[in-house]
Amino acid sequence: MYKVNIDSKNHLSILEPRHAKELYQVIDRSRENLGKWLSFPEKTNKVEDSVAFIEKSLIRLSENNGYWAGIWHNGSIAGSIGFLYIDWIARKTEIGYWLGDSFTGKGLVTKAVKQFIDHSFNDLDLRKVEINVASKNLKSRVIPERFGFTQEGTIRNYEYVNGEYQDRVIYGLLKEEWKSTAI
Repeated sequence: MYKVNIDSKNHLSILEPRHAKELYQVIDRSRENLGKWLSFPEKTNKVEDSVAFIEKSLIRLSENNGYWAGIWHNGSIAGSIGFLYIDWIARKTEIGYWLGDSFTGKGLVTKAVKQFIDHSFNDLDLRKVEINVASKNLKSRVIPERFGFTQEGTIRNYEYVNGEYQDRVIYGLLKEEWKSTAI
C-alpha cells in the first residue's frame, strides 16, 4: 500500500491489520506517557483493539475521509500519524500524531507532519490544516508552532483523560501560509 520514504531510516505507510500486534506493543510499552494526553491507550487493551482501529481507518480511507499511517523507524513501528477527517466542502483536515516512548527526540513527528502538510496542500488541494493539542502537552505543541501554525483558540474541558479534564489548543495553517513558511 501507500508508502513514503522520509529519509534512509524512516518511512510512513498506511496501517494494515498485519501491523496490529506491533502497533499494540508500542502503545502498551508507552501507555503511561500516551495516556497523559490521549484517550486511546485506555481503550487499547488487546491486539484486537488495534485490529479494530486499523480496520476503521481503512474504511475511512476507502470513503476518502482520512486515514492513519504508521511512522516507521529502522523497520519498526515508532508511532502513528493520521488525517482525523477530511472536510472536502471546507477543504480542510486535522492531523493527529503520537510516538512510542523509545522513539521520541529523533525528529520523527516533525518529518512526518511535514509530509502530511505537503500532501494536504499539494496533492489533496486542501485549504487548511489543523492540529489540536492538549494545552499542557508542551512537547506536542512545539510541532504546529515550528511549522508556523496560528494558535486560533482553546476549547476548555475538551476531553476527560487520565482522571482530569484537558483543554485543547487549536492550531491552524492555511495553504498560502505554508508556501511562505515551508521548512
